[in-house]
Amino acid sequence: MNIEGSIALVTGGNRGIGRHFVQQLLERGAAKVYAAARNPRTVDVPGAIPLALDITDPDAVAAAAAVATDLTLLVNNAGTATGSDLVTGDLAKIRQELDTNFYGPLGMIRTFAPILARNGGGGILNLNSRMSWISYPGVNAYAVSKAAAWSMTNGVRLELAGQGTQVTGLYLSSTDTDMMAGWDIAKNDPADVVTVALDGLEAGAPEVLADQETKETKASLAA
Repeated sequence: MNIEGSIALVTGGNRGIGRHFVQQLLERGAAKVYAAARNPRTVDVPGAIPLALDITDPDAVAAAAAVATDLTLLVNNAGTATGSDLVTGDLAKIRQELDTNFYGPLGMIRTFAPILARNGGGGILNLNSRMSWISYPGVNAYAVSKAAAWSMTNGVRLELAGQGTQVTGLYLSSTDTDMMAGWDIAKNDPADVVTVALDGLEAGAPEVLADQETKETKASLAA
C-alpha cells in the first residue's frame, strides 16, 4: 500500500490515535485525508477534510461513501470501551461495544470495498487490540468485541484479496489516549503506534504488533 498520493479516510480522526493517523498520512504525502468524526467541527488538523460520520449509523456511512468516491485507503480507527463485564454488565453497553468495535468497521468495509475495487484495490487498516487475545475483569465486553474484530480482519483479508485490497490489522497494548485516561499504567505514545502501523502498511504486513507486550501476548497463544 503506497501512502504517497493515496486518498485516505480515518474514522475517529478528530482525536487520539485517529488524529495522529490524519497528521502522519498527510506528512507521508497522502493526496487527501478525510478526517471522519461524529462532529466534524472538532477536526483541527491543517489540510484534513472534515467528514461527518457515525460508523454505527448505516445512513451516515452511505452518505460518507457518496462523498469519498476517490478513496484508496480506509483506516478503521473509531472505537469505544464502556468498562463492562459480561455476566454483570449492562447488556446495552455490551451491544454498544460490538456495534462500534465490530459491526461499525465491518459496515465501513462492506460499503467502501466496492469503491476501493474501482480505484485499483487500495488498502484497509483495522485498529484492533492486544485485548483481541486476552480477557480481563472490567473490560471483558471490549475483549469480546476486539476478538471478533481480529477474526473479521482475517476473514475480509481473504475475501478482498481477489480485488487487490490489502488488509492490515494493527494490534497494540495500552496507549495514551482519552480512552485510557483513567488507567494509571505504562502507555504507548500514540504517535509511535501510528508510525509503526503505517510502516507496516507500506511494507504489506498482514498484522502489525505495535509494542513488546503485544508481541509477547500473541506469541503466548500457543501455550
